Amino acid sequence: MDLMQDELVAGDTWDWTTSVDGYPATDGWTLKYRVIPRISGTPISITAATASDGTSYRVTVAPSTTAGYAAGNYTWYAWVEKVGARITIDDGLVTLKGDPSSLATSDGRTSARRVYDAITAVIEGRATKDQEEYAIGSRSLKRTPIADLLVLRDRFKTEVDSEIAAEKMADGQGNPRAFGVRLNRV
Repeated sequence: MDLMQDELVAGDTWDWTTSVDGYPATDGWTLKYRVIPRISGTPISITAATASDGTSYRVTVAPSTTAGYAAGNYTWYAWVEKVGARITIDDGLVTLKGDPSSLATSDGRTSARRVYDAITAVIEGRATKDQEEYAIGSRSLKRTPIADLLVLRDRFKTEVDSEIAAEKMADGQGNPRAFGVRLNRV
């Protein structure tokens, strides 16, 4: 049972059909969703209709509705209910991408890539500064030691490399981290 997609796009028609084992629409069950922003924003409520086969559920949300949804990471919950009963059946995470027809800017980088890039920029900016801390009058400034920044950069570089490897494998390019050794008799 695939109750929710991993990614949805604001401004698109959301349309999928799913079934819930043991809770068919023919028995009077209704499938409902609550999609809640992980940081802040307005939750989204969705009620699925009965699909044409009578037992499955069809989720359809018009683009005029989805266009108003904010991009971000959401937690979703799905449940079925009928008179006198409600049963939570699944939950998960979904990424809602911004409406491409109205985006003024777009940063397609992952969180790990953004942090890695920021740490790298700090290291590059600090390359010409020799003071780790200083004080002028009653004000002082203490910078994160370069050694600590290098450790953080390496940690996020590993995470970024893992994301790149996963993308390449998903695109059918094989694991870029795998390598083979051929031995020949001499």
